[in-house]
Amino acid sequence: MKYLTLFYTLVSVLVSTDAFAEASSASKVKILFGSCLHQDKEQPIWHAMNQEQADLLVLLGDNIYGDTEDMSELKAKYAKQWSKPGMQTMLANTPIIGIWDDHDFGENDAGAEYPQKEASRQIMLDYFKVPKNSPRRKRADGIYTSQIVQQGDIKVQLILPDLRWNRSPLESVGTIKYMFSKAPNDLGPYEPNQDQSSTMLGHAQWDWLEQQLREPADVRILASSLQFLPEFTGWESWANMPHERQRFLELLNTYKIDNLVIVSGDTHWSELSQITRKNGQALWEMTASGLTEEWKNASPNKHRVGETYSKANYGVIEIQGQQLVMTIKDVAGKEVMTTTIALENLSVK
Repeated sequence: MKYLTLFYTLVSVLVSTDAFAEASSASKVKILFGSCLHQDKEQPIWHAMNQEQADLLVLLGDNIYGDTEDMSELKAKYAKQWSKPGMQTMLANTPIIGIWDDHDFGENDAGAEYPQKEASRQIMLDYFKVPKNSPRRKRADGIYTSQIVQQGDIKVQLILPDLRWNRSPLESVGTIKYMFSKAPNDLGPYEPNQDQSSTMLGHAQWDWLEQQLREPADVRILASSLQFLPEFTGWESWANMPHERQRFLELLNTYKIDNLVIVSGDTHWSELSQITRKNGQALWEMTASGLTEEWKNASPNKHRVGETYSKANYGVIEIQGQQLVMTIKDVAGKEVMTTTIALENLSVK
C-alpha cells in the first residue's frame, strides 16, 4: 500500500510538471514598438500593426512633431495625430503607453532648458489617458514610468526612462568641424560630454531606476527614446554622456540583471545591436524607427548585427515558451530583420 501511494504521488507530480510546462508554452506576450510619427504624413503602417493583435503598444518618442512653445499648436498636432483612422483603431483595441523624445517634448534636441515642459507634459499625458493622480503628472523631474505586462505565467517589466526633462546641455563640436568633418560622414554635430556632473536622468530618476531593477520580473525591457548601445554617432544617444551609459551597465552587473533587453527609437532607421557584457552575456538592442520618418544613410555602428532598414517600420517583441523574438517589420507587416534569444541565455528569474 505504501508503494502504491508513492506511485500515485509520483504520477501526480509528473502530471503537474507537464501541466506547468504546457501552461508556460501556451503563455505568450506580444508587444509592439514604434517611434517617429509625423502627424502631417500618410500612415498606412497602422493596418499591419492592427493585424498584430498585440498585448501593448509602446510609443518610444517623437510621437508627434510638435517643435513649438505655443501650447495651442502642440495640442492641435496631438489632436491631428490621434484622429488618424488607423491610430483610432489601435487605441480602441490595444493598450498604449508612451515616453517622449525631443520633438514631442517640444523642441529639436531640447533638454532641461525647454521652458514649456510642464505644460507639454500635461498635454501628452492627457492624450495617453494617464490618470490625473498619476505620479507622472506631478513629479518634479519628469514622466518616467514602468509597467508590468503579464500573460499566464510570463511577467514582463517595461521600464521607460525620461531622457529629456533633466538633460544637461549637449557638447557641440562646433560649426566648422561639423561641416567639414562630421556631416560628410553622416555623423551628427555632438561629441561626448565628459563632465561627470552632466546628466540625462537626474539624481531622483537614477534612484527610481535602481529600484526598478530590484523588482521581480521574468523579462525586463528598457524602452529608451534614444539609442543605448551604439558608441557614438554624433547624433543624440546615451553616448552623449558616456558616464551615464556606463553607470547603467554597472547597475546591471551590481544587481546581476541577466534578463533585460533594450528597445529604442529616434534614428529614422532600424537596426539590431549587441554587445558582450563583463559577465560574458550578450546584451541586445532593437531600434524601431520610424513609423513615418526615413533616413537615407544610417550612421556607423560597430555593434550593429546585420543590416539597417530605413523605410517605414515597427518593432515586435514576442515571448513564448523558452524564446524571446525581436523583429522589425515593414509597412506591410513583413519581417525585415529578426533575432531569437533563448530565455535561458537571459537567465530568466
